[in-house]
Amino acid sequence: MATQAPDHVTGPQQIPARLAQREPSSIFAPWPDRLRSSALILLVAGLVLAALAIFGELQAARAVAAFVCIACAALVPWRLHNVDASSPEALGGNPVEAPAVSAMVAGMPDPSMLLDRAGRVIHLNAAAAQLAPALRKNELAQFALRSPEIITALRQAISTLEPQRVSFHDHGPVDRWMELSIAPVTVPTMFGGKDTCMLMTFHDQTPLRRIEEMRADFVANASHELRTPLAALSGFIDTLQGPARDDPKARDRFLGIMHAQATRMARLIDDLLSLSRVELSAHVRPNAQVDLIPIIRQVADGLEVLAKERQVKIETELPDGPAMIAGDREELLRLFENLIENALKYGASGGRVIVALTTASAPEGTPEIQVRVRDFGPGIPPEHLPRLTERFYRVSVGDSRAQGGTGLGLSLVKHILNRHRGRLVIESVPQEGATFTACFPQARASAAQ
Repeated sequence: MATQAPDHVTGPQQIPARLAQREPSSIFAPWPDRLRSSALILLVAGLVLAALAIFGELQAARAVAAFVCIACAALVPWRLHNVDASSPEALGGNPVEAPAVSAMVAGMPDPSMLLDRAGRVIHLNAAAAQLAPALRKNELAQFALRSPEIITALRQAISTLEPQRVSFHDHGPVDRWMELSIAPVTVPTMFGGKDTCMLMTFHDQTPLRRIEEMRADFVANASHELRTPLAALSGFIDTLQGPARDDPKARDRFLGIMHAQATRMARLIDDLLSLSRVELSAHVRPNAQVDLIPIIRQVADGLEVLAKERQVKIETELPDGPAMIAGDREELLRLFENLIENALKYGASGGRVIVALTTASAPEGTPEIQVRVRDFGPGIPPEHLPRLTERFYRVSVGDSRAQGGTGLGLSLVKHILNRHRGRLVIESVPQEGATFTACFPQARASAAQ
């Protein structure tokens, strides 16, 4: 429900006729319209009363008294009509109901409303009407705001005339966490007195609550991921210091496991730091011009050892000319390293991985460069696709840890693409492999040259 527009609107079309400029037509022309009419009435009345007194039809004292009464009747309405339009008398009501007060409440960014001491709504803005559609002007706010926390805080503020602050959970179509502030405001009354109104302001705490939940989940997941290799290291150290102290065969096997766990922990910390750096600079778009072709070739060459271990062949389909974008070289190296390494690890059963670069048009029609990394492994079930870029999310926790994954690779890819104003498209058909497409806005021809 939108707020009602104030009845008093200033504009050329609303200027009363009494304020319009008129051409002088008599000796009273410089006077205001109402005063000019009153002067004409008094002139006629004075002439008539003087004639009656001269011809003896009316006593002089009575004629004077009648003239005074006529003068009061003619001049008092003019005085009332001539009051300044911005004064409380001209508004014909409580100064709190003035258009200026309504405009102030309507201009507040948060849902806000002004109530009288009885709890009736004097003014509310559009955000408050959207928050509680049942709110109506000149009606009790308690009927529309049914939350017990709100009603209790409002009653407390009215009775004590002290500010109140309360947080509550709005169980609507979408769960929201709100904070309500009630501030008593001293306002003037019609006859120069003072009264107290209640200014209620709602602050949406949902984004902060969501961030806090994400932070708690992130800390819990990171602690869990770090605790696992640390526990393994601690256990094997205790074993080597105890029963396996003099067993060379067991010592070599345990040291190999400890090395793998330490490497996994170091990679997790490296991914966490990289993700933190990308998030800190997410609002700054890279402006250096880089060519994607040598970056992709460098990553593919660097992963040849892993490809031979997994018996997978990396096939590249790259154009001869440059593919220029505005980007950060180190972040792009990390991006393609994660995409190609995931394809080698989780799509190894397919025997090959294809890395192809093409140009196409984005959904909005702008040109973009697309880099597709496709494997021919078991694919990804469709129910997992929307959550693949979440931190620490894994399709199979056991397989991911066995492959040395941290659960942060695709999340890092998404954040790097966001910083480059790009997008990630994931397509997969079970038993036919998966395709990860990194899309980048294409650099302008002049910039590329």
